[in-house]
Amino acid sequence: MELELIGLIFKKLSELDDEEVDGLLLRGLDVQSVMSTVVEIVGEVQEKGDRALTEQTERFDGMRIGNFRVADDEIEKAQGQVPERLKRALEIAIENIASFHHQQLDRDLWMNETSPGVMAGQKIVPLDSVGAYVPGGRATYPSSALMTVVPAKVAGVERVIVCTPPGKEGKVDPLTLVAAEMAGADEIYRVGGVQAVAAMAFGTETIVPVQKIVGPGNIYVTAAKLLLRSTVEIDMPAGPSEVLIIADYSAEPEVLASDMIAQAEHDPQSISVLVTDDEDLAIATKVEVEKQAKEAARREIVEKSLNRAAILTAASMEQAIGFSNSFAPEHLEIIARDPMTVLDEIKNAGSVFLGPFTPVAAGDYASGTNHVLPTSGYARLFSGLNVDSFVKKITVQKISKDGLSLLSDAITILAEAEGLSAHAESVRKRLVERKQEYV
Repeated sequence: MELELIGLIFKKLSELDDEEVDGLLLRGLDVQSVMSTVVEIVGEVQEKGDRALTEQTERFDGMRIGNFRVADDEIEKAQGQVPERLKRALEIAIENIASFHHQQLDRDLWMNETSPGVMAGQKIVPLDSVGAYVPGGRATYPSSALMTVVPAKVAGVERVIVCTPPGKEGKVDPLTLVAAEMAGADEIYRVGGVQAVAAMAFGTETIVPVQKIVGPGNIYVTAAKLLLRSTVEIDMPAGPSEVLIIADYSAEPEVLASDMIAQAEHDPQSISVLVTDDEDLAIATKVEVEKQAKEAARREIVEKSLNRAAILTAASMEQAIGFSNSFAPEHLEIIARDPMTVLDEIKNAGSVFLGPFTPVAAGDYASGTNHVLPTSGYARLFSGLNVDSFVKKITVQKISKDGLSLLSDAITILAEAEGLSAHAESVRKRLVERKQEYV
């Protein structure tokens, strides 16, 4: 059957109707559609602990698990099942991910003089424990183990656990196990879905609760993370993966099409958008997308995803940039003769890929940047996963008597204006003459 891109929008930006604009820009996460199920599962895990994990895993994964924690001998066995070339690929990815995230580290403690006698600064403290959700089951995502565990360890988190759905016969995919172990995971559990999120939040007889949960997941996992934010911190809301490409005449249609197809093969709900100021490039890319879609290994998924795709012609590069900032994509590719000039105008994006030799796949696996990123327009508000996601920043100050004296009028006037006279008095009492001065 010939591919028919019925849903692919192929228009000038100025010709988009309101419904099409809403479909592209207002692609929110419909977590409410699954929330009743999520609330039920979360409540059962909170009440029944491991017994609920067993019941829910049998219900959703079709298997009964006796021991949720993956034993050391199973991890050792997995090491023998993973080819050396894959281990070397993991090593390269880990080296780059660790190197990049080390560069994000701030000083553990700094203090500067903000005014005479007043020292103010910051102390950085890693979280004690983090839970990394790694999708699995029908497909495997060892790269997500690297992207969640390595930055946490770089930040200094002492305990990092991984929860991932069981595959066939209740086993975790060997490559995922090896990836998690090489990344530095301290504990690995064969449990997924809402029940895994709830277990990491509340704890069970087997799983000790964590302070924060990070990592990608389906709409049920995302809904569970959002529901439990009063119990445990999370990284960000995340939905189906997406890419927006800004391109000019210098781009090659074959490359643009391949990046749209690469995005489309993720999931039927994935979104691929190209915006260009070159109409000939737009036409040639559409032809190439249709050609490559027919040849895609995951053609069924690609075809469904392309019904949510768009190839848009902008009147100018400025208009293309404006649309991109409104779209706030998870992944933004800039394939133009002067990508840095375009980047200067970018305000909203999860991760940016510059030039013709920088595909999203590089960031997904091995260039070092993190692939756990905000989607659905949340790049307007959230950053991607980074070292700061795993630390707390504590402000510190030390003031001399002379320094407090210089600030005293400002403090007491403002305190009394707010009706907080005891605040003002706490300053005055420190400044009265004493027999023995403070050191």
